Amino acid sequence: MKRFAYSAMLGLAASALGATAAIASTFGPLVTPAQLEAGLEPDAPILLDIRPKGYDAGHIAGAVSAPYGLFRGPSNDPGQVPALDTLEATYERLGLTLDRPVVVVSQGDTDSDFGAAARVYWTLKSSGFKDLSILNGGASNWANAGLAFSTTPVTPAPTQLSIQWNNAWTADTPAVNQIVEGQAKAVLVDARPTPFFEGKKMHDAAARPGTLPGAQSLPYSQFFSPGATAIAPKPDVTALKAKLGLQDGDEVVSFCNTGHWAATDWFALSELAGIDNVKLYPGSMVEYSATKGDMENTPGLITNFLNQLRGGI
Repeated sequence: MKRFAYSAMLGLAASALGATAAIASTFGPLVTPAQLEAGLEPDAPILLDIRPKGYDAGHIAGAVSAPYGLFRGPSNDPGQVPALDTLEATYERLGLTLDRPVVVVSQGDTDSDFGAAARVYWTLKSSGFKDLSILNGGASNWANAGLAFSTTPVTPAPTQLSIQWNNAWTADTPAVNQIVEGQAKAVLVDARPTPFFEGKKMHDAAARPGTLPGAQSLPYSQFFSPGATAIAPKPDVTALKAKLGLQDGDEVVSFCNTGHWAATDWFALSELAGIDNVKLYPGSMVEYSATKGDMENTPGLITNFLNQLRGGI
């Protein structure tokens, strides 16, 4: 009888551990604070806290500090993807393995913060990681849910990886040039706020204001309710396709200034709406504007000067 009871207890324990692992592996692209709390076990997901500051003051227990800058380029081209060997070394220092779920945690104070999580998610996915999630609303949403933070730092055990970049979700500058020149077809989606699309504002590192020829404006903020910092989990796919004029099989390229806001559009279209063949242009307008490529909505010298006087650029 005791042997049966002991075996039953072992079975229940194994079932519980299996359930936790199942929870972690079925989060999907988005996870709520409550769902994440239920899946926090030693063998559950790796939590990447990508906030540039605040980790030492308090983080989700078990989270590893992985500041957003690790996944970005230099100041003159912030959207540039780091070299593959650099990314690989970063992943190894963070203790990542391709077979363990990863949850990305941003600050979540504004809807723009979501772009950081989406950009890291896109980078990891393109690097071969498959079980990925974003904590919707970030650390702020975790705090608003009344959940606890830890001040105990986590030093992960280094791992060894051999990663390969999958270009399925990437559009680089040569590919965008082909689209602009009519040598390839794609729906270009500008994720920036409207003043950037209209050429009234530009990023400090951009060479020229304006947008890509033929691009459609789809500000990243459209995927959030007013005032919300958590993205709407179920975008209207039919409405999105109609708005963009998408047909099955069409390629979509999302861009912004530096591949940050565009990552939100990419995530919403690809991961939430389930639209195939959606790509992110990581270098975006900062990189493209430095070329001699054609642009639209670029103001003349006088208008550009007036925009600067008004603080528009």
